[in-house]
Amino acid sequence: MEMEKEHRSSHPRLVLVPLPFQGHINPMLQLGSILHSKGFSITVLHTAFNSPIPSNYPEFGFVSIPDNLSEQLISADDLLPFISLLNLNCGVPFQECLAKMVQKQEVENEPSIACIVYDECMYFCDAVAKYVKLPSIVLRTTSASTYLSRNAILQLKAEGVLTSQGTSTNIQGAVASLISALESLFNIFYLGSTSQDLVPGLHPLRFKDLPVSKIGTPEIFLQFITNIYKTRTSSAIIWNTNDVLEQPSLQEIHKQCQVGIFPVGPLHEVAPASSRSLIKEDNSCITWLEKQKQNTVLYVSFGSVASVDKKELGEMAWGLANSKQPFLWVIRPGSVDDQEWKKLLTEGFVEAVGENGCIVKWAPQKEVLAHGAVGGFWTHCGWNSTLESISKGVPMICKPCFGDQRVNARHVSQVWRIGIQLENMCERGEVERAIKRLMVDKEGKEMRQRAKNLKERIQLDIREG
Repeated sequence: MEMEKEHRSSHPRLVLVPLPFQGHINPMLQLGSILHSKGFSITVLHTAFNSPIPSNYPEFGFVSIPDNLSEQLISADDLLPFISLLNLNCGVPFQECLAKMVQKQEVENEPSIACIVYDECMYFCDAVAKYVKLPSIVLRTTSASTYLSRNAILQLKAEGVLTSQGTSTNIQGAVASLISALESLFNIFYLGSTSQDLVPGLHPLRFKDLPVSKIGTPEIFLQFITNIYKTRTSSAIIWNTNDVLEQPSLQEIHKQCQVGIFPVGPLHEVAPASSRSLIKEDNSCITWLEKQKQNTVLYVSFGSVASVDKKELGEMAWGLANSKQPFLWVIRPGSVDDQEWKKLLTEGFVEAVGENGCIVKWAPQKEVLAHGAVGGFWTHCGWNSTLESISKGVPMICKPCFGDQRVNARHVSQVWRIGIQLENMCERGEVERAIKRLMVDKEGKEMRQRAKNLKERIQLDIREG
C-alpha cells in the first residue's frame, strides 16, 4: 500500500471510496470538495487502476490499495465482471488499510474517521465499515429514475415473475396487459427488446428504455443490481440529483427507503472547485469556439467509456458534414476499434468540412458547454454529461449506448423536453435532420428556451440551499 499524501487536521475525517471510472471518480471528488469546504478532512482510498491524480487535490489525502486486476480483465471492457472482481479483491486490503488508519489516529493523534462514503458499486465497503465499527454512507452517481427502473426489475424477479428461463408459470392467470409487459421484459434480456409498451408505474419509460445490460447473462445483471441496491447497514444515501429534476422519483424513493436520502446535486455545480479529467484535455478547441457565432456549434461527445463502430462513425461524420452546422467533435482514443479517427473517416470528409468542424481527442467539457457558441450537445446521455448540459442550459441530441443512458435520454426528450432522442442506428440522413431540428428549426429554439428555464431553476435551488 502506498501512502501518497498525509493530511493532518483537527477536523473529523471522511474516507471516500470511488469506483475507478471517470464518471464515478468525478462526482465523488466533487462531493469531497463540498465536504472539505464545510470543515471535514478528506482521505480518498482508491484502487491502483485508474487512480486519481493527488496533485490535483492538494487538500485531500490519498491512499492506494491493491486491486489485483489482470491486464486481460482490464482490457476486456466487460464492466459487470470487472466490478464483481473488484469487490472480491479489494475487501481485505481495504480492511487492513482502515485498521492501520484507525490505529494511527489513536497513537499519533490523527484526525478521527467519522464516516466512510463509498460509491454504490464499491459495495464491499459496507461489510468492512461494519467490521471496523464505522458508519457508512452510499453515494449514488446515477439518476433517481434509474434506481426506480432497476428496482422494478428486481421486484419482478422477487415475485417470481422473471426467472432465468424467462417468464414463470405463475402468470397464467394474469391479465393480458401484464403478460404483454412480461414478454417485453423477456425480450429485453434475451432478444434486445424494441417494445414501445410503457412500463407500469414508470412513466414515460418504455420496456426498451429499461437500464438492463446486454453484456453477460440476466443472472449476472440481476445479481449486480441486487448488490448495489442493498442498503445493508449504511446510515444514509447521497444522490447526485435534485428535486427540480426528479421530485416525483425522489418522493417515491423516500417511501421505499428506511434511511435518509440526500439529493445534493448537481455536484459539479455545488462543488467549490471543479474536478479534473483523467484524460488529457485539448484546450485548442476553445480557441476554435471563439471564432464561431453564438449558439451555432453542435458539441459531440460520447463520454469516457461508450464507443461506436466504424460504420456508425462514418454515418455520424457525413450527417454532421451535410448539416452544414459548425461542430466540435470528441473522438476519444480507443472509442472506435482502437484506431485513430483519421484512418476511419471516409475520403473527402475532412475536405468537405474544412473550418466548419473541429475534431479533438478529448475536450474540457464543462468549459465547452458553458461557451456561448455552443447551441447543442449530441451526447450518449451518461448522467454526468446530462447534468452538465442541463446546468448550462444546452439542449441535447440523445444517442444512448447502454444502461442508465436510455433512462436519461427518455427524460431529456419526454419529461424535461429539452432534447431529441435518436432511436435507431445512426444513418446520415437521420443525423442531418436531427441536427437541423435542434440547431435551426423552431422546435430546437423552444427546447433551448426550456433548457435555459431549467438551468435557472436549478441555479435558484442551489442558491437557496
